[in-house]
Amino acid sequence: MFIEPLQRPHQQGEKRTGWIEVICGSMFSGKTEELIRRLTRATIAQQKVEIFKPAIDTRYHQENIVSHKASSIRSTPVHLAQEILLLVGDCEVVGIDEAQFFDNEIVDVVNILAKNGKRVIVAGLDMDSFGKPFASMPSLMATAEYVTKVHAICVVCGDLANYSYRKSASTTQVLLGETDSYEARCRKCFHQAMP
Repeated sequence: MFIEPLQRPHQQGEKRTGWIEVICGSMFSGKTEELIRRLTRATIAQQKVEIFKPAIDTRYHQENIVSHKASSIRSTPVHLAQEILLLVGDCEVVGIDEAQFFDNEIVDVVNILAKNGKRVIVAGLDMDSFGKPFASMPSLMATAEYVTKVHAICVVCGDLANYSYRKSASTTQVLLGETDSYEARCRKCFHQAMP
């Protein structure tokens, strides 16, 4: 269970202390739902929030971040991680979904944001459909102050699932899809199905 960090009151003119939170796991594990929950709480607390997602992710909506449960929150699609630095403005909280789809600059961008006093909440797949660490996610997890790993339920046996099994024969690392293309699997069921 993740307990959100409390900020100590800061004096006027004093620079806020920033930090990085990473929410990771397999597909259908609730990563985006948890991201939306945390960002909604920050908005309710009247904090300035900016949210970003990779422009290539148009599965549910062109702009909004949408969870599998259809929860939604507005966001700004960007093509490159560096664009985030140009668009954050004076916000206090930055949300980033599907971080594994960003270029490698995402690690530097997130660290710059935290260094500049922002709370940065990042969600993404920690492993690809081959069971390998996915893009910059391991580096984001290593530099984060808080890492939350969420799990799905294996569609084969009902155990805890932390793998995203691709049902198609495609060998590309990035293949956007939902339940038509992927299913959550536990370690045993994932490896039994792999060639």
